[in-house]
Formats: sequence, C-alpha cells, structure tokens
Amino acid sequence: MSVTSKFLAAAAATLMLSGAAFADGMGLMAKDAYARAATPNAKAGAAFMMLMNHTDQDDRLIAAKSDVAKKVELHTHIDQGEGVMKMTEIEGGIAIAAGEMHMMQRGGDHVMLMGLNQSLIQGDTIKVTLVFENAGEVEIEVPVDNERKAKHGGHGDHSGHSSD
Repeated sequence: MSVTSKFLAAAAATLMLSGAAFADGMGLMAKDAYARAATPNAKAGAAFMMLMNHTDQDDRLIAAKSDVAKKVELHTHIDQGEGVMKMTEIEGGIAIAAGEMHMMQRGGDHVMLMGLNQSLIQGDTIKVTLVFENAGEVEIEVPVDNERKAKHGGHGDHSGHSSD
C-alpha cells in the first residue's frame, strides 16, 4: 500500500470514528462519542463525547437513557484532595450555552451505564438517548472503544455503583 493510500485510509477511518450525531436539526450535536467498560464482564460502563450547541438558545442535558443498562445517570468526578476522586450524580443536568460546547470525558462529566444488560464489546455500537431540556430526546449511536486511552484524568472505579 502506498503512502498516499495509507494516508487516505487513515483519514477515512478518522472521519468515521469522529462522526457527529445531530439533534433533530436543532444544531445540538454529540461528536466523537465512545463507550467503554473497565473489564469484559463489568457491571458498569460509561459513555463520553463532546456536546456542541450550534443554536442561539441555551440548553441543558438533563438525562440519558439506554437499553444496555438498568440505570443510566449523568455523573461527574469531584476532587476530594490528596489524589482522591469521588464520583457522583450530576443534579440538575449539564448546561450547554448557545454557541458553546461541553466535554464529557474520563475523570470528568460522563454518561454512567449501571447494571449492564450486555457486555460492552470492542467494536460494537450501542444506542444512547440524550434528553435535553429544550431539544428533547436525541438518540445517538455510540461505538464501544475499550482500547481508547484517556486524554485527561483517569476513569475512576465504577465498581461501587449498584445496578438497580
């Protein structure tokens, strides 16, 4: 394979992996979404993405849903000091101002999938419904990428979450 062919193949793969899901023509989008679990038989997993609001109206992500888990919540990590992070549910949702974006990443805000009904297998795709205050429900397809390395922060231990 020539250098040019390799470059074009890599560019095409990048475009497919960084695809965006648009919210009903409203200008809200989730970009570069992926889900992962710490181990193949984990009881919990998480989904991460960049939320972008290309509208002229503030909105708020107030919930998320998915058939792959018994319980789905919006979570964040709070620094307790001395290198200790505590994971907690986000009360009131995540504000996304008009024209702004919000990163949902490991060690920060994320969609928590508790009580998994199926394993999150590398290469599979799961459906997650994001519920916005103004835009309503937006279903996105999220690829499972258990091999992706964290860019910032760590992905906390989710083993303490109940699955009810």
